[in-house]
Amino acid sequence: MPGKAFVRRIPFRESALTELVEELQRAATDEERRLARHLLDFPTVYVVHKGDGAGRYEVYVGETSDIRSRTVQHLRADILVREDWADLAKATDAEMYVIGHQHFTKSMTLDVENRLMHWLNGSDAVGRLHNRRHNPQNDYYSRDLFDAAFRDTWNQLRRHDDFLFPTEKIVRESALFKASPFHKLTQQQLAAKARIHDAIVDARVSNATGQLILVEGSAGTGKTVLLSSLFYDLFMEDVARDVMAGLDNLNAWLLVNHDQQLTVYEQIALKLGLSRRAGDRVSKPTRFINSRGEGRDPVDVVLVDEAHLLWTQGKQSYRGSNQLADLRSRARVVVAIFDPQQMVATNQYWEPAQLRQLRDSAAQVIELDEQMRMTSSEATYRWVRDLVDLRQVSDIPQDPNYEVKVFDDPHALYAAIREKAEDEGHGLSRLTATFDWEFVEKRRNNGKTWDVEIDTFRVPWNLQLEYSAAERRDLRGRSWAERPRSIDEIGSTFTVQGFDLDYAGVIIGPSVTYRDGRIVFDPLASANRNATQRRTLADGSKAIVAEDLLRNELNVLLTRGVRGLYLYAVDPELRQALLAARHP
Repeated sequence: MPGKAFVRRIPFRESALTELVEELQRAATDEERRLARHLLDFPTVYVVHKGDGAGRYEVYVGETSDIRSRTVQHLRADILVREDWADLAKATDAEMYVIGHQHFTKSMTLDVENRLMHWLNGSDAVGRLHNRRHNPQNDYYSRDLFDAAFRDTWNQLRRHDDFLFPTEKIVRESALFKASPFHKLTQQQLAAKARIHDAIVDARVSNATGQLILVEGSAGTGKTVLLSSLFYDLFMEDVARDVMAGLDNLNAWLLVNHDQQLTVYEQIALKLGLSRRAGDRVSKPTRFINSRGEGRDPVDVVLVDEAHLLWTQGKQSYRGSNQLADLRSRARVVVAIFDPQQMVATNQYWEPAQLRQLRDSAAQVIELDEQMRMTSSEATYRWVRDLVDLRQVSDIPQDPNYEVKVFDDPHALYAAIREKAEDEGHGLSRLTATFDWEFVEKRRNNGKTWDVEIDTFRVPWNLQLEYSAAERRDLRGRSWAERPRSIDEIGSTFTVQGFDLDYAGVIIGPSVTYRDGRIVFDPLASANRNATQRRTLADGSKAIVAEDLLRNELNVLLTRGVRGLYLYAVDPELRQALLAARHP
């Protein structure tokens, strides 16, 4: 049975609560008595909100076994010791949703509370989201009813306010939703997090410096979700005191070299109150390294997402020789999310011997191997891996849960991705391409855009469309793929790396060819000078490592799709091989 949600919306005042209780206690019909029972006598979830002064909401989410006493506690006691509750209680526009359900148990309300935090984190209406914990539950009786109960709850809330509670499609397209710390972790992720927690406590007690924890795994294995959960644990003081065995006031930072990912983490930190302003506890590595010169006390923890994008040679304002080594000298523990198959530039390159030394020097190497992005079968996932790793085009498996589609015309590919992007039943879908057409960021091409051009097909590269001042304000904090008009552009590894797309369209450019039954990478056909220029090796010699980096570029693009991968290859032989690989 799907059950039924019960939602009542009242002003956040004790008098309004008293009126609601008295009304429910006067219940005369069976329906009214059911409502009263599920709101007053059973576990409930509640959402309190007020305006934040900037056209959005400040929101608190909680759960309780007694909505009457919990609300009175917030309005009488918590306002004396908590600034957030004092502000909510004083606000004239503050309201509360009281939520019950026929299937709510204590365990389910904890799960509903957690998922509400997760979904509201992806709502543009929320400027600040309050809570002091995250409580995803393991298995429990009636767990199989949770998804239906939550969706019914969300839909009931949408009837009251569809700005605060938008459609599921809008929520799921948000980069903040995808990188949220409120994802339910797998047992593998939970075990990894526990090991990292223990290492941080040990390092803090022993005053150790430079301990490295490498978290490895291929694209889509949940590395960023794990890091985001750690981020919340460390930076949310009440959580940190609990999980860190009483070690409060941890000095922790999250760093990432990827501009789009940096924006996402800054927005998460601000929305959840983990930092007061951009650049506070979330930063780029160079900025952090330069701000903490040699001789200063080390910080407790540095979390590094996409650590394969750290520089292994000097560049621009960074005058060191290896950013990861510099971070280790400035922190007790460095937790680095690392996938060598996603290095895409020569200044990120690690020689095989250096990679072995890096792993040998790590206090722990944690492997994540459960594919969490692609909803495909193992056979389809292996097909993608064989394409990248073995350079083989084998027959595309039939897969009811994941669509691999090959096109013989880029116009048709683009039209199919547009159709997916506009369909309410699908999430975020965008077109991407290997970096085989000229593009210079922040500089126009003789007054025009830099385009991906194939015969009559011509679409601009990413981040070039002009926006009005009002549009720019609305887009502040949004990654490239989240911008509605980015469907009119083509993404590159530099804008989609680390992100999920529902359906990923990939134009495989002329740098990827097919000769004698094998994929061959042609550096001369690539426009990515960061990948094709020579690299100075550890022994002082110079080498071209473009083949490895172009393969990694293809790997990044082919592993973005959650539910589907649409392909067009410029090279005629590769295109024909892919078309021939389709099942009848």
